[in-house]
Amino acid sequence: MSLIKCLFTDKCPICNKVLETNNSNFFKATIIKTCPDNHYQKEFHPALETYIESTNVS
Repeated sequence: MSLIKCLFTDKCPICNKVLETNNSNFFKATIIKTCPDNHYQKEFHPALETYIESTNVS
């Protein structure tokens, strides 16, 4: 079971901590996941079906 869970969790490529979802906009359906230490940010835009990844988030 932990193998399946490991496949679906997003981690920071710098520190390997699990990304947290706390800045998501429900009305725009945008999902924003960030590293707890603000190293990395990953945004998913369902209308465009794309991921936008950025580092050194402030």
